[in-house]
Amino acid sequence: MSDIPPDITHDQHAVRRQKLAELRASGFDPFRANFATTHFSGEAIKAYVEGQENTVPVAVAGRLVVIRDMGKSQFVKILDQEGQLQLYVKKDVVGDEAYAAFRKFDLGDIIGAKGTLFRTKTGEITVRVESLLLLAKALRPLPEKWHGLSDPEQVYRQRYLDVIVNPESRARLMLRSRIVSQLRRLLEERKFIEVETPVLEATAGGAAARPFKTHHNALGVDFYLRIATELRLKRMLVGGFDRVFEIGRIFRNEGVSRRHNPEFTMLEVYQAYSDYRGMMTLIRDLLTALVRDVIQPAEGSLKIKHTASGGEIDFGGIWREVRYKDLIREVTGDPEWFNRDKAGKIAGAERLGLAVNPAWEEFEITNEIFSKRIEPTLIQPTFVTHLPRELCPLAKITADDPTTIDVFELIIGGMEIAPAYSEQNDPDAQREMFELQAGEERQSIDQDFLLALEHGMPPAGGMGVGIDRLCILLTGAESIRDVILFPQLRPGA
Repeated sequence: MSDIPPDITHDQHAVRRQKLAELRASGFDPFRANFATTHFSGEAIKAYVEGQENTVPVAVAGRLVVIRDMGKSQFVKILDQEGQLQLYVKKDVVGDEAYAAFRKFDLGDIIGAKGTLFRTKTGEITVRVESLLLLAKALRPLPEKWHGLSDPEQVYRQRYLDVIVNPESRARLMLRSRIVSQLRRLLEERKFIEVETPVLEATAGGAAARPFKTHHNALGVDFYLRIATELRLKRMLVGGFDRVFEIGRIFRNEGVSRRHNPEFTMLEVYQAYSDYRGMMTLIRDLLTALVRDVIQPAEGSLKIKHTASGGEIDFGGIWREVRYKDLIREVTGDPEWFNRDKAGKIAGAERLGLAVNPAWEEFEITNEIFSKRIEPTLIQPTFVTHLPRELCPLAKITADDPTTIDVFELIIGGMEIAPAYSEQNDPDAQREMFELQAGEERQSIDQDFLLALEHGMPPAGGMGVGIDRLCILLTGAESIRDVILFPQLRPGA
């Protein structure tokens, strides 16, 4: 680097800018349009044939992440989407001019190389490079090797750097992609049809949540970003699509926490002629297949680690089924809980160390107990069934208990993973529930959905699966931000 002015040698950005200027001045394009590869790194390693040194040709490309300079030769490693691959660059093979240019490459540069495969003395499959080319000059350095990205905010703001330097983040986010892909394949095998529904809705329905609001200039009306896909997918049931699903982005203008992001991914599934028990079978089949084939493919195990407790979650064991009311009676120690008045419920919550809002309705007080004192304790797969009817206006009322609905919440690892319902298909009962909740300002009424129901919707089971929470569970992540590529953050300075 003797040709670089001394006053900027301390500034890697300036040094790299100087190299860029020199490359351009020499007539070399440091940002190529393309490079024809034959293998990803993993494919190249698998393509090696034992005993056939330097006979299998490959063309590979990736980011320089390791450089070991040995004078007249260098061992380097590149990173692509499948991982790292070692290259051996020797002056006698590539030629003096190419080798001199190569020695000026920096960590972070993106290069292409052609050569043949061999195994080193240490046993590592390596490309003996015959020709190489700079494809994109990195003008800024990668994070420092030992400290990496130490600022959590920087991890999320500059995720592209995070997945370069943090193998755990890279593996987790790649695993998320495989989880979603496998879910899609499993549903398609069961003859579910994937559909797409609008993100912009005139009525925010399908859940009790605060929506984001926007304005459509061409139509001159306000729209909401959807808070659920449920009501659109049920219209498909009316239309004769008996098994439908959507994996889509959902938007709720609410809090941010370790398990909540205002923009998240939801799988919603609807199956005609089924019910909430049919959804129990479906979700168990889906999750056991995911654990066996995606999370533990080598062992074929149905157990995963649960980081918070230090134990294991067994997807192959008994999936407990228990009624919501029985759990509440158990944790409060009060067999008559559901006969108590509001004052009695407030007192009961306070005995459990919970501060409740006196303005809350009775079911909200009870659900606070469930959320804070019961749900976090349910580590093994548990179907909590027959929730209070006030919690969802879209499900069938339980035949033997009109205060509850035919639903379950699947709790695993102390988190709700999937709620499911026997869907309400009686248009009059549905209208009554909508009007009740609209009066309580929890949900607006989608009149077009009610019109659709009057044309006849078959009995059906429906289920939602929070993809982000599922990925937290299956990958052992600590926060929802760790399984979302680009979580919402306050604008940077």
